Amino acid sequence: MNAAVPDPLAAYRIETEPFYRPAGNEVALYRQAYRHRMPLILKGPTGCGKTRFVEHMAWSLGRPLVTLACNEDMTASDLVGRYLLDANGTAWHDGPLTLAVRHGGICYLDEVVEARQDTTVVIHPLTDARRILPLDKKGELVRAHPDFQLVVSYNPGYQSSAKDMKPSTRQRFAALEFDYPGSALEAEIVSHEAAIELDLAAKLVAIARCSRELKHRGLDEGVSTRMLIYAGVLIRDGVTPRESCEMTMTRALTDDPDMASALQGFVEAQFG
Repeated sequence: MNAAVPDPLAAYRIETEPFYRPAGNEVALYRQAYRHRMPLILKGPTGCGKTRFVEHMAWSLGRPLVTLACNEDMTASDLVGRYLLDANGTAWHDGPLTLAVRHGGICYLDEVVEARQDTTVVIHPLTDARRILPLDKKGELVRAHPDFQLVVSYNPGYQSSAKDMKPSTRQRFAALEFDYPGSALEAEIVSHEAAIELDLAAKLVAIARCSRELKHRGLDEGVSTRMLIYAGVLIRDGVTPRESCEMTMTRALTDDPDMASALQGFVEAQFG
């Protein structure tokens, strides 16, 4: 009897349900997009839950999730693969994008506009009716597995025009827009993720709400939900609220003394 063929995407399968609370109808809309394997852009501010959302959807759909954090040093070979030396000589090794295309995973390019445009152009043939990935160095044309989907994310309010997404790329995607959840829902999320009482989570959310009013008025970004969870974890483990917020919010967000003072004022309004 032949041994079972190893699952090439086994390492990318999500075994336990990621915690996610919908803020609208994004779950149903994603399911419809995946039904047609439609490429998707997730747009929204840093730390608002885009990555957790796509993790939850991959788990819900039973598909492996191949995630790449994009950066300006990423090359096309980092995405599609390259020839490498091994014990038997030179051999081709698929990159993470090629693995997802070949074997039917969801490929998630996080903060896609951080990658060079000459790198991300390799995704174009995957985002139209062709659904192909040319491997020029190998001389192979990979046709996408029926279960393959491409998802990218970025923060449109944070990027400079030099790093904005090219229209020729943007028009190949459908898009879902994300923002920080409403106060009650955000408090529930922080309470669950940091394992703290709901009233404490609500105070942290109130600080974040005030900080977000300073976006583009001295701050590039306000306090994210992720930062609130960090603060909650420290408070839960015995760090004072003032020190926790200073460490996870004030010092992390700004070096400007006036902005830091304003943020600490928001903390003192909640915790004294």
